[in-house]
Amino acid sequence: MESIVITWRELLMVAVLILAVYIAEMLLLVRKGANPTHKPSWLDSLHEKQAGHDLNHEIEQIKLRLTLLEAGRDKPADVDSNEAGAYQRAIELARQGYDVANICESSGLSRGEVEMIVSMHGKLA
Repeated sequence: MESIVITWRELLMVAVLILAVYIAEMLLLVRKGANPTHKPSWLDSLHEKQAGHDLNHEIEQIKLRLTLLEAGRDKPADVDSNEAGAYQRAIELARQGYDVANICESSGLSRGEVEMIVSMHGKLA
């Protein structure tokens, strides 16, 4: 039984032949006008539908946020005037010398807010 011997020269010729076939195939595709890296048209349409769906979803989210903001526009004006009154009342009480606990109960503000008001507007000891 004889062994098969492949020389470097033969191996190089096989590599050149494979490369030549690959180059010829690419040239034929380019000559026909086909793009070898072209994606199938169904894939493009799928991407377009997905992008359209994402945009529609985003538009719906923006419309919802806009509706909530417009609906809430009237309420904060009333709340702001009530809060402004509460802050004004707390400032008056602090100037009169009331302690933090009493101001919290009468104004409805948090302890931190009242402590800040007392530190800024309270009577100096």
